[in-house]
Amino acid sequence: MALDATFYALVGLILFFALIAYLKVPGMIGKALDARADKISNELAEAKRLREEAQSLVAEYQRKRKDAEAEAASIVAAAQREAEMLTAEAKQKTEEYVARRTALSEQKIKQAEGDAINAVRAAAVDLAISAAEKVLASKTDAGAQEALFKKALGEVKSRLN
Repeated sequence: MALDATFYALVGLILFFALIAYLKVPGMIGKALDARADKISNELAEAKRLREEAQSLVAEYQRKRKDAEAEAASIVAAAQREAEMLTAEAKQKTEEYVARRTALSEQKIKQAEGDAINAVRAAAVDLAISAAEKVLASKTDAGAQEALFKKALGEVKSRLN
């Protein structure tokens, strides 16, 4: 057998593998790979936990948003109901005010009519008295006028008391 380069390469390769086995390089590589696999597994677990936490936060915020929307809708509905109540109340008060003002106006109109009727009657009475005075003055003498005056004065006194 000749000791050529192939033989030395084979011996070197065997020594290299023996040295690697002696130094427990495959075990170190396995441990390193196992440690890296554990690290990656832990990172994946952490990422999964963070994702689940983020999903729960998203679900919580969506629930809070829905609750806030529902609360806002109830506030808007309450405000609309209150506005409708205030509108109805204002309408009712306005109608009552108009009715009171109408009744007051009608009362003032009736009073003005009564005053006008009384004024016309008073003017008619004054006119009748004036006409009666003129007629009586032209047809009666002084003694008869004095007697009529005293009689009328007596009637007025008796009616006033």
